[in-house]
Amino acid sequence: MENPFSVTNYSEQTDLELTQASLKGNKQALEMLILRHQPFIYNVTLKMTMSPQEAEDVTQEVLLKAITNLSQFQGRSAFRTWLYRIVFNHILNMRKRTKEEIITSFEGYGSFLASIPNTELTQDEAITQKETIEEVKLSCMSGMLLCLDREQRLIYILGEIFRIDHRLASEFLEISPDNFRQKLSRARRDLCHFMNNQCGLVNKSNPCRCPKKTKALVHMGIVNPERLEFNAHYVQRIHDLVPERAEKMLSTYEEHCQRLFRDHPFQTPAKSAQLLDDILNNETIKEIFELR
Repeated sequence: MENPFSVTNYSEQTDLELTQASLKGNKQALEMLILRHQPFIYNVTLKMTMSPQEAEDVTQEVLLKAITNLSQFQGRSAFRTWLYRIVFNHILNMRKRTKEEIITSFEGYGSFLASIPNTELTQDEAITQKETIEEVKLSCMSGMLLCLDREQRLIYILGEIFRIDHRLASEFLEISPDNFRQKLSRARRDLCHFMNNQCGLVNKSNPCRCPKKTKALVHMGIVNPERLEFNAHYVQRIHDLVPERAEKMLSTYEEHCQRLFRDHPFQTPAKSAQLLDDILNNETIKEIFELR
């Protein structure tokens, strides 16, 4: 799988060839073009919404928007720059999503976590509930991202989790590289400060532990062991797809935060095939590209 967020290991020519073939009515080329970008759009959107269902909806919305306007791509910039400007502009301006209405600040989220009763698991329970405990961790960290405002959240996801080169990210967001770095630094500071003061994964002196919160979160219905949302539908983790590079001037806990988020699954939409079929069978798309 090629990473469209990579500077060095990505073929712009493939995008161009698939785009040209798609505009000539080649259904297979259009399908390949969608599949090159759908996984990355979905995973960014999942981090932005904290909801697999809403992430699928937004992914379909934005892909339909981009493909419907594919004929407007003139080749003056790289295709991925054109595409992800549409994607990220849509994400930043979409209506507020369900979890965004619930989780609005670090202060409120910290109070919520503190209110969840702690329950020690037995050794056997820790083994049998291993996947549920991982779900608790992934869900809780996803909630932390929602404490950032949308722009901060997107910049942190791109720059810190997916490790996009700052120049490429700034092209996507139509801001200067210096501005991107400054905004990323603020987002990193805010998020990692919270984690260092709250999360036992980052700072062992913090009392909050995923296993201790698991029983209560299951009882509250926030985590469903029979229907995992974040610890599911994946074969790779994000760190398998993103480049490693040394970062200067990061504190130990900021580096730890990076590693924790990059260890999250790189997920496939549960309805991936259906999303693709819905796009290719959309009447407007079929008419524009004269698909049969």
